Amino acid sequence: MPGSVTSVFSEADEFGAALLEEGYLGLLVTGPGAFRARLTQVALHRIRLSAAEEYLPRIAFVAVPHDMILVSLANRSGPSPIWEGIETRAGDMITFGPGQRVHTRTGGPCRWTAIRMPEGDFVCYGQALSGTGFDVPPMARWRAPPAARRELRQLHQAAVRMAEARSRAFADVEAFHGLEQQLIHALIDCLSAGSMDEETPTARRHRGILTRFEDLLRAEAFPGMTEICATLGGSERTLRICCEEQLGMGPTEYARRGRMQLVRRALRNENPDAASISAVARRYGFHNLGRFAANYRALFGELPSATLRRGSGQTMARLTLHRPPRRI
Repeated sequence: MPGSVTSVFSEADEFGAALLEEGYLGLLVTGPGAFRARLTQVALHRIRLSAAEEYLPRIAFVAVPHDMILVSLANRSGPSPIWEGIETRAGDMITFGPGQRVHTRTGGPCRWTAIRMPEGDFVCYGQALSGTGFDVPPMARWRAPPAARRELRQLHQAAVRMAEARSRAFADVEAFHGLEQQLIHALIDCLSAGSMDEETPTARRHRGILTRFEDLLRAEAFPGMTEICATLGGSERTLRICCEEQLGMGPTEYARRGRMQLVRRALRNENPDAASISAVARRYGFHNLGRFAANYRALFGELPSATLRRGSGQTMARLTLHRPPRRI
């Protein structure tokens, strides 16, 4: 059903929950400070648009739905997300085919925009508009002609602005349909006329290693590096190379930060009068409580006891500015 929603967030978990629909399976904040983010999501008949503004560095694990393609548009100015270690430049577009699993990270304040579209619709429109077979590889970086790229960005921005302003255009069936058709045409024009750098075999292999590494960490058994490497069938050096290029940190640090985030989430949900911080820490593999508390404070800007005291009494972490969906 067509509609739109714009929300602001003061908690990473709430932001991550809102991004589940985008295929984001996990969001790990990697820098200190108060979390802030803003997200606008627009659902048209065939395509889905997103625009976000974030202020802290983070790593996200994304799984593209099996019937969709994902297109990430780089900013004209300022930093854009880094996908699988690829730093996108102004004018770049990154595409991912159905079912692909990837990591993306930011180094600080960042804005990003994205488009999702059913693969079947994309192929049909691509063939009709280009006159040839049309497909999207598992992962690729595109450089579209400036005019086509500019038109796509302007249409995306117009749709987001209308959604944020609750424009009457979203209640106009013809205007609604026309905007979507223009967006689809502009997207096909960008990809059919642009040059493409497809993912290399080495990069695809490294991406596979990282997704299997992610699966092991999500099993919540907290395996050691020796066990992880044995399961992955590779050396610790190879895993470290993959993590450094795609996550910006080593595997041990990434796993530790992920477990810290699980502790924080658990403390926020515990009863302050009955919970034991040491028991929660040990549950997630932290046995040196003094070092744990120091590392926790360095990551989150407060001691575990402060998180526990706030508990379920925290202020609203997500403010929905407007959530139709506006029915047509």
